[in-house]
Amino acid sequence: MAKLAGDAGSSRHWSGLAKERTGRAEGDTASSVRNDTANPPCCVADDTANVMILHFFRKEVILDIIVCIKRVAQTAEAEVKIDSSGKDIIKDHLTFDLNESDTYALEEAILLKEKFSGTLTAVSLGAAETDDTLRIALAKGADSAIRIKAEDFGELDGYKTAAILKEVIKDLKYDVIFTGCIATDDYYSQVGVILAELAGIPHATLVTKMDFVDNKAHVHRELEGGLLEHLEINLPALFAVQTGINEPRYASLIAIRRAAKKEIKVVGRDEISAEKITLNSNLEELFIPPVGKRAEILSGSMDEISTKLTGIIKEKGLL
Repeated sequence: MAKLAGDAGSSRHWSGLAKERTGRAEGDTASSVRNDTANPPCCVADDTANVMILHFFRKEVILDIIVCIKRVAQTAEAEVKIDSSGKDIIKDHLTFDLNESDTYALEEAILLKEKFSGTLTAVSLGAAETDDTLRIALAKGADSAIRIKAEDFGELDGYKTAAILKEVIKDLKYDVIFTGCIATDDYYSQVGVILAELAGIPHATLVTKMDFVDNKAHVHRELEGGLLEHLEINLPALFAVQTGINEPRYASLIAIRRAAKKEIKVVGRDEISAEKITLNSNLEELFIPPVGKRAEILSGSMDEISTKLTGIIKEKGLL
């Protein structure tokens, strides 16, 4: 649960006669204390020696945060080819980077940490190269990082991934878990909601705006048709964020160098109770969609185009 901490704020001093402020005779002293944590700011009023000192306290919410991120192949502008197994793509010529919506999830987690203090842990299920992605998270503002050895768990689907993540984070302190809304390599859009269900906490997906008040999250999420939904969710909770919720920062060169020296905790099958974690779905085949109908552009003079068009219509049996 979120924790409350009081710290002394700035004090203000007023000089004057005690009898003018309190209606008491000179020489009398009085002190009053008001410490209402439900209605900050709080103050201690000391009316001694003709000086009133008000000490203000602010209510501070401390949130411990986990963000789940993924390293994915960048295929948007690349030629994609299916490998010999028929269940994956050839990745030798592809570049890898942090999943797009996970970039926004990481930024939202960092913004939350900066606003409410607490700790931020980045977690990722992946191969050894995933350490590079986790170090970027450390450079941007994460306090610690955990890599789960994907090679120890064989074929993965949305359920199995979420179950493995749950086993790793169940012993960590957290008030908020962030994930991206979808991964650009498999487009399952399942891990966040399944993780929340397995952890027994509420969740919201496609989150576009959020704020935290009194141990509750006020969340706006995107619906079909341009509609927005406003939810109030008790913590702890999980939020799968939508792209565009913020403006992700870049890691500075100095921060990247510092992150390169930080330790990344690596866990595998030996550290996880994974005996009962199995696939809930099987990938039968991965294939490039067949080409459908094509448009044909006719060239030439108007007479030539008319003749060609007439021929095509007759060929299709439309005349």
